[in-house]
Amino acid sequence: MGILFMTGNFDPLVALLSAVMLDLVFGEPRRFHPLVGLGWLIGQIECLCYGKAPSSMMRLRGLVAVLLLLAPLVALAICLQHFLGVAFSSIVLYFSIAPRSLREHAMQVAGALENGDLREARIAAGKMVSRETGRLDETGVARATIESVLENGSDAVFAAIFWFALAGAPGALLYRASNTLDAMWGYRNERYNEFGWAAARLDDLLNFIPARLTAISYALLGHIPSALRCWSRQAPKWDSPNAGPVMASGAGALQVRLGGLAIYGGECCDRPLLGCGNEAECKDIFRAIRLVQHTLYLWLFVLCCTVFVPKGWHA
Repeated sequence: MGILFMTGNFDPLVALLSAVMLDLVFGEPRRFHPLVGLGWLIGQIECLCYGKAPSSMMRLRGLVAVLLLLAPLVALAICLQHFLGVAFSSIVLYFSIAPRSLREHAMQVAGALENGDLREARIAAGKMVSRETGRLDETGVARATIESVLENGSDAVFAAIFWFALAGAPGALLYRASNTLDAMWGYRNERYNEFGWAAARLDDLLNFIPARLTAISYALLGHIPSALRCWSRQAPKWDSPNAGPVMASGAGALQVRLGGLAIYGGECCDRPLLGCGNEAECKDIFRAIRLVQHTLYLWLFVLCCTVFVPKGWHA
């Protein structure tokens, strides 16, 4: 991590710190968020490329659709970064990460649970997760929220920072656009199982290293033996190759139990158990938030340090 930061150039560090500060002060834009426009553009490309065809042809159509979106966006980002420099990089990364939004959503759930308002906690949790939350008890709400905090710490914060560290604004934009594609097309249903294959595989590929760096970070900042044990034993049983290590390590680091039964689209899904120790409680939501925040501080510290590595060490 940190190829751009190993050149002794302070511009990427300034852009990174500026983006984090913008998020800290303003949070996610509530109006005119670029991701809304990106979602519209993805919808237009889907209308252009989607059509009934044999399985192999649907995968090809999906691949063409991914390239139609990503190639021009990355090329444009390369040009704008060249001409606009730090200002452009800061804005792109700011729109690509969402640590404050993640914290605020989780705090809403925790606050409702602290006030004994299970109904409001269920509603707040439903804004963070795709599972049905209307019948969850307090433990179920806490479990769902912690899982979302841990997983989105990787997806919505650290993966974007990783790709920014490697490739600047084009890298962050590539990752965020790919992640949005996966969110819209990466479903295993009749419409998207083949068409969304390329988008889902690309997102898996771009998340592979960041997810494991996040899992290592969670372990280092929590209960290390439990985190590593849960990661090695439980993550391979999880459906997602990247969410498994992140959530297993995070659950072990916090020493709480996650996973288990969840309802998606009216169907009950018996997911593998993650973590160890006690059942999730309201207080563990706060602990998960702190774990993600401390991980962000760790990554910022490491990237800051790389800028000051003597130039002779860069080789």
